[in-house]
Amino acid sequence: MKRPEDYTPGKRDNGHSPNTLRRRMLQMAALAPFASVLNAQSAAEAIAVQKLHTFGLRVSDVARSVAFYQQLFGMPISARVGDTVCLRIGSGPQFMSLRPLQSGEAPGITHIGLSVRDFNAQSVAAQLQAHGFVNDASAANEPDNLKRAMRYWPLNQQAVAFAGQEGLNFQLCDPTYCGSDNGQCSNIAAPNGAGLMALDGINHFTNFMSHAPNTNQFYLSLFGLQYLAYQGPTSPTVGVGDGKQFLMFVGGAQEGAPTRPGRMDHVSMSVEGFEVEAIQAKLESVGITPRMDDNNTPALVHWISLRMPNRGGAEGGTPELYFSDPDSIHIQLQHLDYCGGGGYLGDACAPLA
Repeated sequence: MKRPEDYTPGKRDNGHSPNTLRRRMLQMAALAPFASVLNAQSAAEAIAVQKLHTFGLRVSDVARSVAFYQQLFGMPISARVGDTVCLRIGSGPQFMSLRPLQSGEAPGITHIGLSVRDFNAQSVAAQLQAHGFVNDASAANEPDNLKRAMRYWPLNQQAVAFAGQEGLNFQLCDPTYCGSDNGQCSNIAAPNGAGLMALDGINHFTNFMSHAPNTNQFYLSLFGLQYLAYQGPTSPTVGVGDGKQFLMFVGGAQEGAPTRPGRMDHVSMSVEGFEVEAIQAKLESVGITPRMDDNNTPALVHWISLRMPNRGGAEGGTPELYFSDPDSIHIQLQHLDYCGGGGYLGDACAPLA
């Protein structure tokens, strides 16, 4: 619908009025950064990511969160870097990091990490530059994620960080990276017990974006990936690695420059012996209670979302099991073969063009 100011008085608007032309020029200017990035990507070599490798949480009490995750999953400490503690996932070297909140922050997921074949920090930096990213070490300390957008910064010889179009934070790392600055993770601190469940690995991340279609195309091109499944007509999953891991970017299609950064909603991990009622019982044994209100998710509750056929699930629903940790961060647990596709276990997927 056109606004009154888009019309020249006494004349039919044929698309060439000064107000209409000015509005179109402003729209094109707002979209120019995204167009230039996509054009740069089309001529650049894709970064050869292998697997989902790591992620970070910012938490209010690191010691409490370490004890919580070790009680559930028996995760040994693979590294300590300052106030940050790295917990090994499965047999490693994949890991999750826990760091304390900084001033003005809320608990949440800090970044998504992917391993890169034949990783070399200088080569990865050059590839990011070819895709339109700018080297900016100051971005590491920028509290506004949107201001980090399309910036990258080296972390150490095994990892490089970057922020995408909407400020979503990523790390690209060596397949042997275990969280330490010097690459040494031999002194692993074992937990007190084995844990109630055994993690196999990271399964996926779901992220909410201002312009999900652009974001999907951006990462398909940046990493040379394909769609793996569809959870509804407009919700594809971007397959990573072994055909089970994926990235999911959902949300709207807001035109122009984003007005707020992308948000990491939850991380999903695969567990051995996935059986819904058995896992719920284990969660409840450590004080994680059933969620009572779908519109209110406090800390330490669990719930099931049934993904029905209209979202690519099975008849009767594909059960997706979640819990919230002590900081209300959302964690999903699924079967080893879950790939976000059809069937009761969500394991019916195939690479899609």
